[in-house]
Amino acid sequence: MSSPVYSRSGYDLTPLTKEQIDEICKTLTPEQVRITQKAGTEPAFCGDFTYTKDEGIYVSVVGGLPLFKSEAKFESKSGWASFFEPFDPDHIIEHEDKSLGMVRIEILDARSGAHLGHVFDDGPPPTGRRYCLNSAALKFIPTGELIPPESLPADHNTAFFAGGCFWGIEDRFAHLDGVVDAESGYQNGTFENPTYKHVCYEETGHAESVKVKFNPEEITYEQLVRFFFEIHDPTTVNRQGPDVGSQYRSAIFTISDKQAEIAHRIINELTKNDQYNGRKIVTIVEPANRFWPAEDYHQDYHVKHGSSCGKP
Repeated sequence: MSSPVYSRSGYDLTPLTKEQIDEICKTLTPEQVRITQKAGTEPAFCGDFTYTKDEGIYVSVVGGLPLFKSEAKFESKSGWASFFEPFDPDHIIEHEDKSLGMVRIEILDARSGAHLGHVFDDGPPPTGRRYCLNSAALKFIPTGELIPPESLPADHNTAFFAGGCFWGIEDRFAHLDGVVDAESGYQNGTFENPTYKHVCYEETGHAESVKVKFNPEEITYEQLVRFFFEIHDPTTVNRQGPDVGSQYRSAIFTISDKQAEIAHRIINELTKNDQYNGRKIVTIVEPANRFWPAEDYHQDYHVKHGSSCGKP
């Protein structure tokens, strides 16, 4: 399975397109472009953030993904800004670099792929690691300053549910008070740009999923999860009624640790209550990967055909 599109701290890690990166690079200095796009290295002791001690967060200059907190910064005397742990491990990609005839671990921004620097195993406790950063790859946002949208967590008023044919799941959620929008799609597979034909007849790994946008002042994520278990059978593996196949599996795709905690807690509660007469709940709870909207004719299917699964 591919990497989650949302980090454990709830940030959107959907990869930026080449066109988006090209547009961002037009706003950067030649030095920033050289370092982030061509794996360059700035001279030691010359970076703007080598010695800074102000409180705040360091984000990528290419896309704004938060990378490090000021609390994790330390003076390494290496000549570059150094940190002992990242903002979120999911925000950093590590891979082997042999460009100088030696083996080093390069670190990249997980959203844009921008080169940041390298990481070494000679840092202080508690991690013992030293993330060595080029200042030109970073932007600093001081504590108290307005954080731009690209550096904020994803909209947590989004939930993903898979429970058989998405027509019915979408329709039931769409009628729920507090739900702003429900959209059918394909999710948590390994196939790029899937179509209905792909998902039905090929091994894509995708589930028929529904993206639910909701107003937390009217309905909570916990209420949505409880409702989900009311409108489908979570005890059948890869099946809902006559629909059989892994695309019809019961699953909750989460965008944060908090959502995962709520989903697991409710499943444990329902299991203990023996609500399903001893039948095991097989609902999968896993991080949400990219959601691919289904074709237009699948959206609002029941509304378009004058039917409905009924208002809750």
